[in-house]
Amino acid sequence: MRWWKILGLAGVAGVAATGVVIARAERRRRAYTPDEIRTRLRTRLEEASQVQEGDA
Repeated sequence: MRWWKILGLAGVAGVAATGVVIARAERRRRAYTPDEIRTRLRTRLEEASQVQEGDA
């Protein structure tokens, strides 16, 4: 019976840790300004275009 309690506590700790990781990633993602996002997307598009041209 005691191992059920340990297993339950481990499950709760895992769920809590996952929530912390997700919240941290969300805060980091929302910290970008619209100009930073636009610049990053344009950079990624240019890189993808260069890779495509190199394959052709």
